[in-house]
Amino acid sequence: MTRSIVLSGLLISLLMACNPERVHYTSELKAEMADSKIKRITNADIIETVDDLGGKISTVLEKELTTQLLKTTNPAERATLCQLQNLPRAQAIAARYAVDIRLLGEADIQNMKLHVKERDILDAYLYSAKQKQVPISNIQKINDTLFVYNKVVPANNPICDICFGKQETPFAVWHLGFQKREVVRRMNSSVKKKSS
Repeated sequence: MTRSIVLSGLLISLLMACNPERVHYTSELKAEMADSKIKRITNADIIETVDDLGGKISTVLEKELTTQLLKTTNPAERATLCQLQNLPRAQAIAARYAVDIRLLGEADIQNMKLHVKERDILDAYLYSAKQKQVPISNIQKINDTLFVYNKVVPANNPICDICFGKQETPFAVWHLGFQKREVVRRMNSSVKKKSS
């Protein structure tokens, strides 16, 4: 009798210890666990993802900025918009994709805060614009953790004149800085969606 009571007590305590609510899986924990799994991802895979994301993001940003610039003639409002402030979609994209978004012009070729590779690309883009060539987008691996996607704004787009004034050669370039970890995370989520 005593033995059955002791065994019943042990069984009850064992069942209570196996409470499934003890472990709480948050989305952050799931993402961290997915990030820590070993994966084989090549630089070509990362470049392809950055190119895809950069193309989509720059198109959306260009459309939003152009629309907002044409809605106002107030110089102060336009200056704020050219600094990419008061653009809700741009802020949402920057937060969602953890991307550094900037609009660069001719003066940024001398900007020492930019990496030398970025300044060289801007210089090459300006040369192409002066030669009336149609430049293509460019991706640079700045270091082990940062990839920068650049795309020239078309010369006939109002962004060039409104944001950078009347220039001999209309010139503006989108700069999108992607952290490698976020790109890999995006790649993992798109793979999961495809396999589902």
